[in-house]
Amino acid sequence: MRYLKFYTTIILMFVGFIGFAQSKVAHIDSQALISEMPEVIEAQAQIEKLQKTYQTEIEASMKEYQTKLQTYSADAQNQTEVTNQARQKELQGMEQNIQQYQQTASQDIQQKQADLLRPLIEKARAAIQKVAREQGFEYVIDATPGGALILSDGKDLMADVKKELGF
Repeated sequence: MRYLKFYTTIILMFVGFIGFAQSKVAHIDSQALISEMPEVIEAQAQIEKLQKTYQTEIEASMKEYQTKLQTYSADAQNQTEVTNQARQKELQGMEQNIQQYQQTASQDIQQKQADLLRPLIEKARAAIQKVAREQGFEYVIDATPGGALILSDGKDLMADVKKELGF
């Protein structure tokens, strides 16, 4: 009988310590959440429209380049060496301009995407934190591959560990 009381007391203490030591942890795939937001779908439509605009302009420039290249190539034998060199330089300049425009367009699209998505990501993050706090979770882990900690309301051991280490 005495042993039964002793073991029961130990088990209850052990269960109590485990319950006390455990933090409430939740997870969410934030990337999936964000991709399903109506605002994100609208932002993606804007980005696609911008991409199409740039693509149309690049294709027009490429067509103009191809037309001049064919014209100059067909007429090269009837021109002087100086004229052919000037035409070649003109074509090289056009090619460089097209490449620079492609780079500028790519950078502009990336910047527009970042500008449109940044507030939506922050909105989702704030909503996750609000729901987690309302439900009493101390930690929320992002379940997206390569995700990180979204909410950390649990005890931070940094000060205690520094004290233990003497600094």
